[in-house]
Amino acid sequence: MKQQNQSTPLSKALRINSDDEQYGTFAEIGAGQEVARHFFLAGRASHTIAKTMSAYDMTFSDEIYGREDSGRYVVESRLLKMLDKEYNLLDERLSPARGDSTCFFAFANTVSTSSVSHGGRCHGWMGIRFQSHPKEPPNDIILHVNLLDHFRLQQQEALGILGVNLVHASLYNNKSPEAFVSELIDSLALERIDVDLIRFNGPALKDVDNRILNLELLKQKLTSAIMFDSKGEIIQPGEHLYGSPVLIQRGTFRPLTKTNLSLTKHALKQMNAEEQLPCKPLVLMEMSMDSLKKGAEVDSQDFINRVDTITAVGHNVLISNLYLFYELKSYIRQSTTEPIHMVMGAGHLSKLFDEEYYKNLNGGTLEAFAKLFDSKTKLYIYPFKTEDICLNTKSFFPDPSLTHLYQHLTANKSIVDILNCDDIDTSLSSSDIRPLLEKGDPQWESLVPEEVKNIIKKKQIFGYKK
Repeated sequence: MKQQNQSTPLSKALRINSDDEQYGTFAEIGAGQEVARHFFLAGRASHTIAKTMSAYDMTFSDEIYGREDSGRYVVESRLLKMLDKEYNLLDERLSPARGDSTCFFAFANTVSTSSVSHGGRCHGWMGIRFQSHPKEPPNDIILHVNLLDHFRLQQQEALGILGVNLVHASLYNNKSPEAFVSELIDSLALERIDVDLIRFNGPALKDVDNRILNLELLKQKLTSAIMFDSKGEIIQPGEHLYGSPVLIQRGTFRPLTKTNLSLTKHALKQMNAEEQLPCKPLVLMEMSMDSLKKGAEVDSQDFINRVDTITAVGHNVLISNLYLFYELKSYIRQSTTEPIHMVMGAGHLSKLFDEEYYKNLNGGTLEAFAKLFDSKTKLYIYPFKTEDICLNTKSFFPDPSLTHLYQHLTANKSIVDILNCDDIDTSLSSSDIRPLLEKGDPQWESLVPEEVKNIIKKKQIFGYKK
């Protein structure tokens, strides 16, 4: 489905070319001069472009921008070196003559494209460093994009359109996260690109919260997931997950409880005992967009509060549009071949085996489970306990038509119980704590980690009353 906007790449390029206050350079590695091409086609390019360049050969690229220690060229560090080099040259050479009346900018991208038959990863880093007013310090806007078209020429076309949209939105439409993100897909179909990170930095952009900005990517369906590291910084999921074992716990975390942390600790211990891991597993606390909604709308401030409380205890956060477990696992599997273990309550097993969720798949439940389970994927099940029952893998019975499938998965240890968690109150959930917060009952303080308690009191969130 295409966004309905009358502004075309050529009309946007012409607007910039006709703005005599804007002047800059374009440096593009790996996919040709796809962005700069639109500015030449639009006319009046000499009013805007000081220089364009493309360094395909790695030796030439290294001579210009320096070597990458990782040996990889489609990385954020490469993009930043390009922006540093090109903007500094522009400022050094042209400021004396026209710096009083010109806003300088440097646009750069480093991109890998590939036909689907070659199986390569098609993605890139793209950014612009620009002045909002002459002689002011510059600002940076950086994004990461996955190119979803099947053929190289289509990917390059999408890249060129996205680049023009980025330059135009950066110069003229950078105050509203909603409007900025919406402009990125002008003249593009949502199925062609996946933008999973945007980062604003600079004095003219200080009022934009990068967390809200990236939440807009999910709200407007430009991506399937966004990720925050344990310090609360927005990061690119593929880079951070690359080659790592992953432990995922899904929840609402409103607020995060001591039970959540205890289950993670036990699951990590079990994962390390059961698998030969190359490194320490990466722990993800994952929330689906549905859990962020109040009615039909996403509560952005509530989202920030949950990210703050989770990262306060040192865990990473993934927010996704991936409602079903097989969708979440498939997304993570794109970035790592190492074990993926997912923590789930026994009370949710009935939903996992509910065939209604898989009617959109040609293969139904069997296809969904084939996508969920591979030789390195497990579900860790924690018990659901009440005064009368204790539900775990042994006391759960699916529909008779799925009994043999369930037996196969448990026998092959694709679905296993978390061991030694009898001392954990696994019946406790966030929904039990919120009424205590709203009533001002101090009992809630003993049910959440100390860091979370302090943030709730300081910010007075999740319905807290003194």
